[in-house]
Amino acid sequence: MTENKAAGSGRTVRYSGVPEPDFERNSINRRTDTLVYALGGLGEVGKNMYCIEHDDEIIIIDCGVLFPEDELMGVDYVIPDFTYLVKNQAKIKALIITHGHEDHIGGIPFFLQSIHLKQIYAPRFAKALIEKKLEEHRLSRSVKIVEIDGDSRVRTKHFNVGFFNTVHSIPDSLGVLINTPNGRIVETGDFKFDLTPIGIQSDYQKMAYIGQIGVTLLMSDSTNSGVPGFSISEKRVAASIVDQMRRTPGRLLVSTFASNVLRLNQILEAAVQCNRKVAVFGRSMENVVEIGKRMGVIKIPESSFISGNELNTLPANRICIVCTGSQGEPLAALSRIANGTHRFIKIIPGDTVLFSSNPIPGNGVSVSAVVNQLTRVGANVITNSPLTSFHTTGHAPVEEQKLMLNLIKPQYFMPVHGEYKMLVQHAATAAETGVPKDRHMICANGDIVVLRNEECFIANERIQTDAIYVDGNDASGLSTSVIKDRQILANNGMVAVIVTIDSRYNKILCRPSLVSRGFVYIKDSQTLLKEAELVVYDALKKKMLQRTTFGELKNTIRSCLEPFLYQRTNRNPIVIPVILNQQAAIAEIQSRTAHTRRP
Repeated sequence: MTENKAAGSGRTVRYSGVPEPDFERNSINRRTDTLVYALGGLGEVGKNMYCIEHDDEIIIIDCGVLFPEDELMGVDYVIPDFTYLVKNQAKIKALIITHGHEDHIGGIPFFLQSIHLKQIYAPRFAKALIEKKLEEHRLSRSVKIVEIDGDSRVRTKHFNVGFFNTVHSIPDSLGVLINTPNGRIVETGDFKFDLTPIGIQSDYQKMAYIGQIGVTLLMSDSTNSGVPGFSISEKRVAASIVDQMRRTPGRLLVSTFASNVLRLNQILEAAVQCNRKVAVFGRSMENVVEIGKRMGVIKIPESSFISGNELNTLPANRICIVCTGSQGEPLAALSRIANGTHRFIKIIPGDTVLFSSNPIPGNGVSVSAVVNQLTRVGANVITNSPLTSFHTTGHAPVEEQKLMLNLIKPQYFMPVHGEYKMLVQHAATAAETGVPKDRHMICANGDIVVLRNEECFIANERIQTDAIYVDGNDASGLSTSVIKDRQILANNGMVAVIVTIDSRYNKILCRPSLVSRGFVYIKDSQTLLKEAELVVYDALKKKMLQRTTFGELKNTIRSCLEPFLYQRTNRNPIVIPVILNQQAAIAEIQSRTAHTRRP
C-alpha cells in the first residue's frame, strides 16, 4: 500500500485517496452528525441499499437483490442484511425507490417480512412493479406505496427530500436530493445522459441548479466506470431493430431484459410497423408487458398479440417472438427453446434469433452456451456489436459520469453501485473533474461516512452487514448455512455411517457400514473404507462401555471419522451418522414412555 500526505491536512492517505481513520477525530456523535452508509451496492453490482441517518431518523434509498453466481448452488437471491435496521426500525421514516429494476426493488418483500413500514415512496412505473411483487408475496396490505415524480417532496423532522428526472433503461427513473442538518447529499440512482431518449429527458436545469446552490456529498452510479466515451442513443437502437426486422425473411425471436420496458416497447412497435404479430414468453416478460399496457408505456393494439397456440396459423414472416433468457438463464424461455423443451416453440431452419442485450459480467459463458445451441439446431443468431447497435447501456460511461460531476459540483464524492474496481475508476474520473483525492469516499458495505458541518470523513465504526442468501422465500438467513453444506458436498462429497445397536444392552450388533457419494471412488477405495469402519467401531465400543445417548454416539462417529478421512485423503466430506436401534429395543422404549405418561 502506497502512502502520501493529504495536502494541508497532515493525514495519511491510502492509494485510493481515502483518508486513514483518525480515531479521535473520526468518532461519531449520533445526536448531531449525519451518517451515510450502504447495506448493499458497494463492491458489487446489485443489492443496492443506501441509508442516511440523523439522530432519531433514518431514510433508506432502494432495497434491491443481487442475483447469485453459479457457485451459490440453489440460491435464488442475495439480499442485504437488515439486522441493523431491525434494531432501529423505530427510526425509519421513509423508504425511497429511485426506479423499478430488481437490484433496487427486489429486496422489498423480504424487508417487509422483518420490518414494519408505513409507506414506500416510488415513481410511477416502479410503484406498479412493487405492487405486483407484493401481491405475489401476499403482502399487498402490509404497506402503502406513495407515487412520486421529479416535483415531489418528502419532509421529515431532519430531512427535506427532493427529486430530479434521469434517463435509464426503465421509465420514471429519479435522482434524489437530501437536505440534512449537516449538508446536502445527492444520490443519482442509475442514470445515463441521452440527448434523444425514448421517454422523459434528464432534468439538466434542475441538476445544474442543485450544483449552483451547493452539494456536500455526491453518491453516483459507477457501473460503467471502465467504459470510455458516451453511450449510443435509444433512438439509434430503435432504428437498428426496425431495419433488422424488415430484412429477416422468416420468424424473428428477440430476447432482451424483461425490465427494459422502453426497449421492449421499441421491439413491439417495430413488429407492428413490419406487419408482424407478437407472441410474448417468459413470466417476467409477460408481467412487464401487462403493466406496460396498463400504464400506457406499451401502446400497440391488443390485436397485435397472439398466443402460443396461434403461432402455427401464420406465415413465418408475420411472426415476432419476444422472450426472456438474454443472459443464458437455464430455465428462461430462450434456453428452453434452444434445448427443444419449450411447450410452443421449436427452432426451425430460417429462424433468426436477435439478442438485444449485452452479457452481464459473469454471464458470458452461459450466453455463449445458448448461442451455440441455437446455432446447432439451425437458427441464425445475431448478437449486439458496435457495428449493429441492437443494444445500448442504461448506465453512464466515463464522459457522462464527468457531465454529472460537473453539473452537481460536489465537495466530496462517494462512488456507489459497482465492484471495487469500478468505484476506484469512478473516483479517478472525479479527480479529473476537480474533486480532490482526499475527498473521495471509497467505501465497503457497512462503512459509515459522517457529515459534520458540511465536511465528510469515514468513521472509525462500522455497521455489521453480510450477504443473506435466499432459498425460495426464506429470508431468515438459515439458507446461508445450508449453502455452506452444499459447497462442502460439491467439493468433498459425503459419507454416511450406518450403525446398528441394541440400546437395551448398550451393544453394537454388527460392524458399522460406510456409504460414500462424491467422496472417493468406492471400487478403488475398499481398503480405506474398511479401515474407516474399524476406526468407528473401536470408538463406539469404548463409548458404549458407559451409559450414553444417541446424540453422543453421533458426535463420537464424527469426531473419530473426520480427522481420519482428512489425514488419509486431505478432504473433509460431510459425515452423516445413521443409528438404527433393534426393533425390540424401540418397542421397550415406547412402552416405557407410554408408562411414564399415564396419570
